[in-house]
Amino acid sequence: MEFIKDAISYIAGTYPVWKKIYDIIGIILSVLVFHKVFYFIIGMFFTRKFKKAKKNHKYGICIAARNEEEVIGNLIDSIHKQDYPKDLYTIFVVADNCTDQTANIARNKGAIVYERFDEEHKTKGFALQYLFKQIEKDYNTDSFEAFFIFDADNLLKKDYIAKMNDAFDEGCKIITSYRNTKNFDENWISSNYALHWIRSIRTNHRARSVLRLATNIQGTGFLFSNEIVKDGWKYTSLTEDRALTADAVAQGYQITYQDEAEFYDEQPTSLKIALRQRLRWSKGHLQAFVESGPYLFINIFFGKLFIKTNWNKDKKEEQKSIFLKIVESIRHRFASFDTLSQLTPIAFINLIRWLIVSVIVYSCVQYIEGINNVTLFNGSTWLYKTLNSIFMINITIKPGFKAMIIGLLLTIWFRLFYNFTLYFSNMWMGAYVLFIERKRIKKIPLKNIIIDILMWPWFDIIGRLTTYVAFFKKVTWKPIPHNSKITIDDLK
Repeated sequence: MEFIKDAISYIAGTYPVWKKIYDIIGIILSVLVFHKVFYFIIGMFFTRKFKKAKKNHKYGICIAARNEEEVIGNLIDSIHKQDYPKDLYTIFVVADNCTDQTANIARNKGAIVYERFDEEHKTKGFALQYLFKQIEKDYNTDSFEAFFIFDADNLLKKDYIAKMNDAFDEGCKIITSYRNTKNFDENWISSNYALHWIRSIRTNHRARSVLRLATNIQGTGFLFSNEIVKDGWKYTSLTEDRALTADAVAQGYQITYQDEAEFYDEQPTSLKIALRQRLRWSKGHLQAFVESGPYLFINIFFGKLFIKTNWNKDKKEEQKSIFLKIVESIRHRFASFDTLSQLTPIAFINLIRWLIVSVIVYSCVQYIEGINNVTLFNGSTWLYKTLNSIFMINITIKPGFKAMIIGLLLTIWFRLFYNFTLYFSNMWMGAYVLFIERKRIKKIPLKNIIIDILMWPWFDIIGRLTTYVAFFKKVTWKPIPHNSKITIDDLK
């Protein structure tokens, strides 16, 4: 018993050191996200605009599909309806481990189809790697100036390729686009996904495009120059989009956003499927952080000095003035910092520092000092202040094991109650997105709008929880079922 008391006393004595570490980590994490406020303000009013292209460029359109017979035909139909010269794009489909009619439907619709069977390497990244090998062998990737990536459930607005061509013609090497949702009104899960993608547009893509920084690729609906795959497709992790984003930023590429190029995709409607997908995202983000985080960190301080490979063999880069080179260096360093802040598992770091300092170490302090007049509703939020003024519950306990246990429970209570308050505070973002993008999203009844706003914070809560689980769980790629019959004509 004396040994336990001595150990508790020793841990309590280290609290000032742990508190300093806690505060320093908090400052670092705050620095990582401070610029998001400016992104939000810029995104409210501005996005990058592109002039009409002087030239129509030649593209390869790449689609990775696994048992997508329900939707692949509708995507290819929407591509054929593009107001862009048919001879300037070629549709490639990799039917990846398919056991249905995906390959036959795609061929009948005019696509060039490669069938792949490999149960060991199942991710979309491996499917794209195989596809680009076949394109290089049969057509030569240099015969296309750039490549689109789509999922089989996507649908393109009639002017999609033309609008993306405007951005590519202006010299942009990697471009993402406006992601809308074809089953927005199916249930609160699909609408929350839809709001998530549109929030990314408003709070990230628009501002980064204006500032000529690098936004993040999000799985589908993007275009990149052929130089990106001159050595083949290298991104085979659970989230190939994050890996591509991190690598591109590290190499100094801008990743811009074209607001006028709009496509639709199908979102999950099952909570089970949503949880499975979010867990895969979380694991993939952690993998990208481990793989590219250190390299991005180095770039912040040294710029392109230690670039691993050089995609940018551009003579114009060498001919820039010293001033423009300095500006480019600052842009690249900040883009590296910005991308690192996206990849950093902030939620998990916060959880660990809270468990160590606030739960374990501080409960030992309360064993020594006791609990002196602590309010049950303790905090600075409006809900804390309101409840505290009504109930006025204060807790005082003498030093000892009782104070230690009650203190630990109070710490957990304060965090849960803070998150509960945060839940209601976050509803305004769902309301903001629904209002500001009301002209581009599907019209839904008022009762559905209220439900969407009330349920919106769950999307971020699930994201945090799956991040915690992903640290300890082995995650494998599993397909997300798509069966929506909606066509591009239905969405007009």
